[in-house]
Amino acid sequence: MTTTAHRFRAAVESRDLAALEDLFTEDIRLWSPVKFTPFEGRPMVLGLFGVLLRTFEGFRYVGELAGAAQTSADGTSAPAEILVFRATAGGKEIHGIDLLHFAEDGRIKEFTVMVRPQSAVHALGEAVLAGLVEDGLAPAAP
Repeated sequence: MTTTAHRFRAAVESRDLAALEDLFTEDIRLWSPVKFTPFEGRPMVLGLFGVLLRTFEGFRYVGELAGAAQTSADGTSAPAEILVFRATAGGKEIHGIDLLHFAEDGRIKEFTVMVRPQSAVHALGEAVLAGLVEDGLAPAAP
Protein backbone atom coordinates (compact mmCIF):
# COMPACT_ATOMS: atom_id res chain seq x y z
CA MET A 1 0.00 0.00 0.00
CA THR A 2 1.33 3.43 -0.87
CA THR A 3 2.03 5.90 1.90
CA THR A 4 -0.85 8.10 0.68
CA ALA A 5 -3.31 5.20 0.65
CA HIS A 6 -2.16 4.14 4.11
CA ARG A 7 -2.59 7.69 5.45
CA PHE A 8 -5.98 7.97 3.71
CA ARG A 9 -7.19 4.70 5.21
CA ALA A 10 -6.00 5.69 8.70
CA ALA A 11 -7.72 9.11 8.43
CA VAL A 12 -11.03 7.60 7.31
CA GLU A 13 -10.97 4.83 9.90
CA SER A 14 -10.27 7.35 12.68
CA ARG A 15 -12.80 9.83 11.16
CA ASP A 16 -10.08 12.51 11.01
CA LEU A 17 -11.29 14.94 8.34
CA ALA A 18 -8.36 17.33 8.89
CA ALA A 19 -5.87 14.58 8.05
CA LEU A 20 -7.48 14.12 4.61
CA GLU A 21 -6.85 17.67 3.37
CA ASP A 22 -3.15 17.28 2.48
CA LEU A 23 -3.83 13.97 0.73
CA PHE A 24 -5.98 15.52 -2.04
CA THR A 25 -4.84 17.60 -5.01
CA GLU A 26 -6.54 21.00 -5.33
CA ASP A 27 -8.43 19.79 -8.42
CA ILE A 28 -9.44 16.35 -7.10
CA ARG A 29 -12.48 14.75 -8.72
CA LEU A 30 -14.68 12.33 -6.79
CA TRP A 31 -17.06 10.09 -8.74
CA SER A 32 -20.01 9.05 -6.60
CA PRO A 33 -22.31 6.07 -7.13
CA VAL A 34 -25.34 8.36 -6.75
CA LYS A 35 -24.41 11.36 -8.92
CA PHE A 36 -23.62 11.41 -12.65
CA THR A 37 -21.13 14.30 -12.55
CA PRO A 38 -18.16 14.29 -10.18
CA PHE A 39 -17.70 16.35 -7.06
CA GLU A 40 -14.81 18.65 -8.00
CA GLY A 41 -12.17 20.51 -6.02
CA ARG A 42 -10.68 19.94 -2.59
CA PRO A 43 -13.19 22.09 -0.64
CA MET A 44 -16.20 20.24 -2.09
CA VAL A 45 -14.64 16.78 -1.69
CA LEU A 46 -13.66 17.54 1.91
CA GLY A 47 -17.22 18.73 2.56
CA LEU A 48 -18.54 15.49 1.11
CA PHE A 49 -16.18 13.47 3.30
CA GLY A 50 -17.45 15.37 6.33
CA VAL A 51 -20.95 14.16 5.48
CA LEU A 52 -19.80 10.61 4.70
CA LEU A 53 -17.91 10.28 7.98
CA ARG A 54 -21.13 11.21 9.81
CA THR A 55 -23.35 9.01 7.64
CA PHE A 56 -21.58 5.66 7.61
CA GLU A 57 -22.03 3.37 10.60
CA GLY A 58 -19.54 0.60 11.33
CA PHE A 59 -17.31 1.66 8.44
CA ARG A 60 -14.27 -0.58 7.99
CA TYR A 61 -11.82 -1.44 5.26
CA VAL A 62 -11.58 -5.18 4.64
CA GLY A 63 -9.10 -5.42 1.76
CA GLU A 64 -6.80 -3.62 -0.66
CA LEU A 65 -5.42 -4.03 -4.18
CA ALA A 66 -2.68 -2.01 -5.89
CA GLY A 67 -1.73 -1.44 -9.52
CA ALA A 68 -2.53 1.09 -12.22
CA ALA A 69 -5.75 2.10 -13.97
CA GLN A 70 -6.92 4.52 -16.61
CA THR A 71 -8.31 7.74 -15.17
CA SER A 72 -11.60 9.16 -16.39
CA ALA A 73 -10.23 12.69 -16.58
CA ASP A 74 -7.73 12.26 -19.40
CA GLY A 75 -7.65 8.53 -20.08
CA THR A 76 -4.01 8.10 -19.09
CA SER A 77 -2.88 5.29 -16.83
CA ALA A 78 -1.96 6.30 -13.29
CA PRO A 79 -0.90 4.47 -10.15
CA ALA A 80 -4.05 3.35 -8.35
CA GLU A 81 -5.22 1.45 -5.30
CA ILE A 82 -8.56 -0.09 -4.42
CA LEU A 83 -9.68 -0.18 -0.81
CA VAL A 84 -12.55 -2.61 -0.18
CA PHE A 85 -15.00 -1.57 2.55
CA ARG A 86 -18.11 -2.56 4.46
CA ALA A 87 -20.46 -0.22 6.30
CA THR A 88 -24.09 0.50 7.10
CA ALA A 89 -26.08 3.57 6.05
CA GLY A 90 -29.80 4.14 6.44
CA GLY A 91 -30.16 0.65 7.91
CA LYS A 92 -28.69 -0.97 4.77
CA GLU A 93 -25.47 -2.98 4.69
CA ILE A 94 -23.10 -1.64 2.06
CA HIS A 95 -20.32 -3.43 0.21
CA GLY A 96 -18.07 -1.06 -1.69
CA ILE A 97 -14.73 -0.03 -3.05
CA ASP A 98 -12.79 3.21 -3.08
CA LEU A 99 -10.63 3.51 -6.21
CA LEU A 100 -7.84 6.03 -5.66
CA HIS A 101 -5.78 7.43 -8.56
CA PHE A 102 -2.57 9.22 -7.63
CA ALA A 103 -0.91 12.33 -9.08
CA GLU A 104 2.82 12.41 -9.77
CA ASP A 105 3.40 13.95 -6.33
CA GLY A 106 1.61 11.00 -4.68
CA ARG A 107 -1.56 12.86 -3.67
CA ILE A 108 -5.02 11.58 -4.64
CA LYS A 109 -6.18 13.24 -7.88
CA GLU A 110 -9.22 11.12 -8.67
CA PHE A 111 -11.44 9.06 -6.43
CA THR A 112 -14.23 6.71 -7.48
CA VAL A 113 -16.67 5.08 -5.08
CA MET A 114 -18.63 2.00 -6.12
CA VAL A 115 -21.32 0.53 -3.88
CA ARG A 116 -23.70 -2.41 -3.93
CA PRO A 117 -26.52 -3.46 -3.61
CA GLN A 118 -28.89 -1.00 -5.27
CA SER A 119 -30.98 -0.61 -2.11
CA ALA A 120 -27.83 0.49 -0.27
CA VAL A 121 -26.94 2.94 -3.05
CA HIS A 122 -30.41 4.49 -2.70
CA ALA A 123 -30.21 4.70 1.12
CA LEU A 124 -26.71 6.16 0.95
CA GLY A 125 -27.75 8.72 -1.68
CA GLU A 126 -30.64 9.96 0.45
CA ALA A 127 -28.51 10.21 3.59
CA VAL A 128 -25.64 12.00 1.82
CA LEU A 129 -27.96 14.47 0.06
CA ALA A 130 -29.58 15.33 3.39
CA GLY A 131 -26.12 15.90 4.91
CA LEU A 132 -24.98 18.06 1.97
CA VAL A 133 -28.13 20.19 2.25
CA GLU A 134 -27.67 20.45 6.02
CA ASP A 135 -24.06 21.63 5.54
CA GLY A 136 -25.03 24.14 2.81
CA LEU A 137 -23.15 22.22 0.09
CA ALA A 138 -26.25 21.40 -1.98
CA PRO A 139 -29.55 23.23 -2.46
CA ALA A 140 -32.67 21.92 -0.75
CA ALA A 141 -35.20 20.23 -2.99
CA PRO A 142 -37.99 22.59 -4.08
